[in-house]
Amino acid sequence: MHRAFELAGFPASRSRAPGFPSLLRIIINQQLSVHVARTIWDRLEKGLGRMTPKAVLGASDDDLRAFGLSRGKVRYARALGEAVAAEKLDLDGLDSLDDDAVRGELTKITGVGRWTADIYMMFALGRRDVWPAGDLALAEATGRLLRLPARPGPKEMDKIGINWRPWRTTAAVMLWHFLKHAGPLNGNERGG
Repeated sequence: MHRAFELAGFPASRSRAPGFPSLLRIIINQQLSVHVARTIWDRLEKGLGRMTPKAVLGASDDDLRAFGLSRGKVRYARALGEAVAAEKLDLDGLDSLDDDAVRGELTKITGVGRWTADIYMMFALGRRDVWPAGDLALAEATGRLLRLPARPGPKEMDKIGINWRPWRTTAAVMLWHFLKHAGPLNGNERGG
């Protein structure tokens, strides 16, 4: 981590307010570049105005697709809106639950898997020891920082992450920040 900090410095805050808009934005960000996700979010926000379950559920599928959501993301946005509107998901009550219980509640929603739940816990709930082991950028950063011969998979990432307990959220944020500053791979980057 010292080497990562020397190269990249302090990362910017990634904190978000807990609630529907933050979780919806994380869903939209799934498997998209930062730039593309931001563009879609800006269109959605401009088109809907307030980011509420009612606004999402009141928009047609065609409207949501016109803002840039894929068919799957339209379905996920609606599933989240319906769960919150029907009080099947109490976003305000998540803060009182432990990490496993939060992950369990969130992953009941169509379109919310471990990665989405982990990112929400990290940045909206401020949990300090969350490690999204399946995140490809995190795995790439970890492999580069530790000079591993190949990018580690989720099981190996879980094992590596143990070293940064109870501050795995901080380690993940620093690793993502490091990756932005690490530059392209070169012949000396991995494996010595």
